[in-house]
Amino acid sequence: MTDQSRSIPLSLFALSIFYGGMVCIAGVLGNKQVALGPLAVEAGIFAFLLLVVTSSSVAELHGRPTANRLVLIGFVPLIVSLVLSMIVLGLPASPQMDSQRLSAFETVMGGTPRIWLGGITAYGISTFLNVTIFSRLKAREGSGLLWLRAGIASVLSQIVDTLIFITIAFYGVFPIGELLLGQMLAKVVLSAVLVPPLVYAFVGLGRSLDQRYAK
Repeated sequence: MTDQSRSIPLSLFALSIFYGGMVCIAGVLGNKQVALGPLAVEAGIFAFLLLVVTSSSVAELHGRPTANRLVLIGFVPLIVSLVLSMIVLGLPASPQMDSQRLSAFETVMGGTPRIWLGGITAYGISTFLNVTIFSRLKAREGSGLLWLRAGIASVLSQIVDTLIFITIAFYGVFPIGELLLGQMLAKVVLSAVLVPPLVYAFVGLGRSLDQRYAK
């Protein structure tokens, strides 16, 4: 087997690196809620939508099995980053560290076990669901209507993601009905508006990279 036959497409290599980065940063960004008009949404949704875009793009370029492997491998940086955060939080802070900075760091990074569990569970189920819906629509409708396949898969997977995460993380802590409704509405709107054009951009970039690499 030659080196060339063992190599992976450049698009898959680039998208995989990008995917790993988004897996790690999504939980950090989720500590802030942003106002989008009348809607309030945790900022981690932007990184998570990029995970949806990336996995859909990989499914389009390289098939469902490859996209599923990407989602599965995504558990590695996700879990390692969580474990590393727990280790760092458990280590004693330097006496020279400013107390306000230490308090802010612990507030941002110190998620509860329920929030961590909810994030991991929601990530796995919703991203696998996104790839499954996207791929089945492609098998039924053909390679056309990329924008529609991407939008439907993202909207449905985001609804499931919200249900799983908020239920695991906050059920019994406070009433979650209003939070569920607001988060679902915000994520559905963002999925419908942002995901289709981004998938076109990612797929176009991937094909461009592969064409250059093949020359």
